[in-house]
Order: sequence, then C-alpha cells, then structure tokens
Amino acid sequence: MQSEINKSVQTLKEGGLILYPTDTVWGIGCDASNAEAVDKIFKLKQREDSKALICLVADDRMLKKYIKTIPEVAYDILDVSEEPITIIYDEPQNLASNLVASDNTIAIRIPNDEFCFQLLRRFNGAIVSTSANVSGFPTPKSFKEISPDILKGVDYVVNLHHEKISSKPSSIIKLGNDGKVKIIRQ
Repeated sequence: MQSEINKSVQTLKEGGLILYPTDTVWGIGCDASNAEAVDKIFKLKQREDSKALICLVADDRMLKKYIKTIPEVAYDILDVSEEPITIIYDEPQNLASNLVASDNTIAIRIPNDEFCFQLLRRFNGAIVSTSANVSGFPTPKSFKEISPDILKGVDYVVNLHHEKISSKPSSIIKLGNDGKVKIIRQ
C-alpha cells in the first residue's frame, strides 16, 4: 500500500489525475487546490464546470483548513453517521476557485477507508473525489466497469482493491451557516 500512496502523492503534486478506490465508489482525484488539475477532471468527465465536485479530507483538523466556519451540527452528524456522508459547507477557503460551487459552497467527505486516510495524510491536503465515469453514464460499481476512456485519461491508476464491489455513493447533506439542513442525496 505504501508504494501506491507514494506514486499517488507524486502524481497529485505534479498536477496529475489519479484513479483510486474510496470508501464508496472508484474516484478520479486531483489536488483540490490546483485549478488546472480540476479543469482536467471536468474535461475527462465531459462535465460542465458549473457542476460541483466532492473533496476528501483526512480528519476534522484538515477540514478546518478548507472551511471558514464549521457548523457545530456537522460534528454531530459525522460522529453518529454509520454510512459515508458528504457535507456541503458554506464559505470554503484554500481550494481551487473552479472547484467551489457558484453559491460559494463545497462538498467534503472524511472517508472511512485506510488507503484514503493514509493518502490524504501523506499528501497533507484535500483531494478531489468524483465518480470514475463520463458525465451522464452510470457510476461504475467496480473497477472492471470503469470505461477505457477514463482509464486512459488519468495519469495514475492505483493498483489496490480492483475486486471490490461498491454499493453506492455517499449521502449528501447541505449545512448552511444559517442553521438550515437539507438532504441532497440519501
């Protein structure tokens, strides 16, 4: 696993794209602070850049680097959630501008996956995580369902968990600094 982390971190630092297993589905990732790398993901997925992407961070400490004000309820949700959960926060900071949604929000998940955790800690920054499919096509449930276009379009494919079958993407909840909570995807 350490070799895969080293190769992934090197690719990310060079502004490249990685294809990697997450706690949910296979993801396409890049340095979340690198606007050029984010743009490469939009092009690869053939997706409008007005559609927001999700980021992964290792823990609460890293989350604070990217969100100006974290609502207290976020910690409660993260503590009690047994399933992967992505939270949309107001007022992101230190991220590529083309990653931030037009309403000045960002979706972030703290994954419950050892590879992702180690990768995020070693990279010491947020990593984009978007499903490994061209926009409009189904999300692949396993590595073997990932299209050749995606496989050829990334700079590094992590050689772990190719046999894993994913059940579904994470739930998404939007938490406003005004106290409003909205379920986006269950």
